[in-house]
Order: sequence, then C-alpha cells, then structure tokens
Amino acid sequence: MSAGRIVQSIVDAGKDALQSRIADTRQLIYSSPATLAYNSPGAEGYGVKRAGLAIPDSIMLIVSPGCCGRNTSALSERPAYHNRFFYLTMDETDLITGRHLTKIPEAVQEVVDFLPTKPSVVMICITCVDALLGTDMERVCRKAEEAVGIPVRPCYMYALTREGRRPPMVHVRQSLYSLLEKRQRQVDCVNLLGYFGGVDRDSEIFNLLKGVGVHQIRQIAECQNMADFQEMAAANFNLVLNAEALPAAEDLHKRLGIPLIQMQRLYQIDKIAAQYRAFGQVLGVTFETDAFRQNAEAAVDRLVKRTVGWSFAVGEVADANPFELALALLRAGCEVQAVYGTTAAEYWPWLEKLAVLKPELEIYDNADPQMVHYHPDENGPVVAIGEDAVYYYSGYQKAALVPWRGKTQPFGFDGVIKLSQAVCEAVDRAEQKGSTR
Repeated sequence: MSAGRIVQSIVDAGKDALQSRIADTRQLIYSSPATLAYNSPGAEGYGVKRAGLAIPDSIMLIVSPGCCGRNTSALSERPAYHNRFFYLTMDETDLITGRHLTKIPEAVQEVVDFLPTKPSVVMICITCVDALLGTDMERVCRKAEEAVGIPVRPCYMYALTREGRRPPMVHVRQSLYSLLEKRQRQVDCVNLLGYFGGVDRDSEIFNLLKGVGVHQIRQIAECQNMADFQEMAAANFNLVLNAEALPAAEDLHKRLGIPLIQMQRLYQIDKIAAQYRAFGQVLGVTFETDAFRQNAEAAVDRLVKRTVGWSFAVGEVADANPFELALALLRAGCEVQAVYGTTAAEYWPWLEKLAVLKPELEIYDNADPQMVHYHPDENGPVVAIGEDAVYYYSGYQKAALVPWRGKTQPFGFDGVIKLSQAVCEAVDRAEQKGSTR
C-alpha cells in the first residue's frame, strides 16, 4: 500500500477522517519531518532547547536520563551557548521514585552560584519521563525560584505531547512571555510574536507599520538583554504571525491587557493583499501595498517562465505551509506533482481548493511509516522545496533543490519574492550541473 493519496480522495473522505486518522493509536508514527531536522523536538533550528534560551542571559538546566540530554551536546558547543546548558542526570532510582525532584532546586542554586554573572532567568527543561511521572514542574520551579531569587520557568521536551493541546513549542512560548511584567502601553509600539529567529527585516511589514505611525516594532530575537525584553510589555498590541504563539498572546491579553491581532504567512499574492486590507481595517488605517504587490507579481512571473517544463514537489519542513504554497504555485500556472505533508484538519481549506484545481495531486504523509522506503519516480525535472522534499529528491538526476528553511523568517510579499529568486537560482544550478556531466 502506497503512502501517497490523491487529494480528491482525501477531500471525499471528509474532514472528520483527517481527525480520526491522526488520533488512531493503532497506527504507527514515523517521525520523518522531526528526524530530518534532528529535532527531538528541539535540537536544531528553534526547537524547545534553543527557544527556551531566547531571552538574553538566560540559562537552561536539562533534567533527564543521559540518553535524552546527549543530543544537546552538539548544540552546547556553539559559542553562543557556552555556559548556558547545564545537566541534572536522572538515574534508575530517580525514574522509579521521583527522587530527582528534590535535587532540582539544589542544582539550580549550584549552577547560579557557579556562574560569574547571575542569569536573567533559569529555564528547566524536562522530558517525557516527567510527563509519565506526572511531575508538577510549576511547583518545583517556584521552589527553585525561592532559592535563587531570580525567575525559574519550565519548558517541556515532551515528544509525547507533540500532537496534543499544548505541544512543546506552544508551551515554551507561554513560559517565556510569562516573564513580561505590566507596563504603561505605548501607542506606537507593537510586538511581532511567533518566530524565535525573527521576521526578515526586508519584509514590507516593517515599512507598512512605520507608515501608519508604529515606530517601535519589537521581536524577541532582537532583544539584547532582559531590559529590552521587558520593553515588549509596553506594546499597544501583539501581532501574532505563527499560530504556535497564539496561546502566549492570549495569556498576555488576559494578564497585561495587550490586545492581539493574528496574521498568516501566505504565498498567494492576492491573499497577502487581502490580509493587509483586513489588518488595516482593524487598525482604522489603509496600508499602501501596491508597489510591494507589483514587485511580488513580477517575481512570480519570472519564476513561472523560468520553470517551464519543470514540476514542483513541496515539502512541509520549510518556511511555508506546504498546502498553501502548493496552491499558490498551481494558481500561478506552475505544475505541482506532489506535496509532502501531514494532512490535518487545520489544512482543510487548502486541501479543498487543491482538489478543485488538481484533483489527482499526490499527497504524501510524512508521518506514514511506509515513507521510510519511499523513492520518487523519475519523470522529468523537479523543483523540490523544503528539507524533506530535498531529502527525497537528493539523488534525482535532474532536481533543483530549495531547502527554504532559515533562521530569520520570510513574510508577506517579500517572502514571495525571495522564494521566487531561490527557485530560479536553484534551477540555474541544476541545469549548469547537468550540462557539465
């Protein structure tokens, strides 16, 4: 049985079938996207561990069996993380009795005393072991905080909760932003929430906001110290660009009274323009987007002309929603042969539209165990977008490989322009490589 399904069959089965398929515990789960990113769920990129250290001058105590903490050693060797990771290793007795819980406040005290400068916050990272033990980490952190006199917060590296109501990357954002203390709100301030690496400063969203009087645009990636981070509490509103930050923004609304507005990263040019119009209506302003839109349309025109004769394979390990990006490419006039992504209910609107435009489009579920043995058929030149698609097509004779995954995040019309450029450059490289064989 193939791991691929045509999009029409997925839509015909209905939205409820997506929910039951993910929740069916009788099926095995192959963690392809997480494995490709060496994300467990947090070693590379901005997973739990790096995210937990997003606040300047913070440190992390990893409480785990040796096997769970080992994958952090490569990350801790980077200069930016020198003396920021510390370990409390659990032995078999700890696993059985929970004895390690009494050691955590002592370990936090020892680490803080060891450092020449007191950290801004101590993040305690625990694993699936404590999830199974039912550890009340909030209570443990309060006790440690009393011992050292600085904030101590939990973050959970619980792979078991990845598909749950509060997955690790949602919870870590809530922990970090819980540190913000109430301040007088400033009318010309806004926070961009969602991406630990920050939104690319080339994005037009910065110019558009400044054009309507927003002069201070803050994001956690650009904070140099704890004082900078605390300035985020003065925002007039939070602009949520990634749904994983929505619970944290809702907490800030309840606790500090900071309203929130949610936007999405999109690659369909007309939808980007419509989103800016809706955003402007909420603020009571008009964003002048015509010039940015025209530049994006010109970039997509170049992409379409440059990729005549090529088809696209779109993956989910990328700075994009794979189904929305596939839809954008199809609407632009490109040929899309496959999408690699775990189908879920939140993607339903795009799946329905894909079924209308190309009902025979193949959807491959990266969570399917059969993908271990998957090899794409060689049936013409392919542009592979996303690290998972790049992996599948890396041995392909004529493939343009576009990982499209970086630290700073693309957004808006500028994201469309830069992706178009990246695709065109990858096609150039692939054709040059083919001509030298």
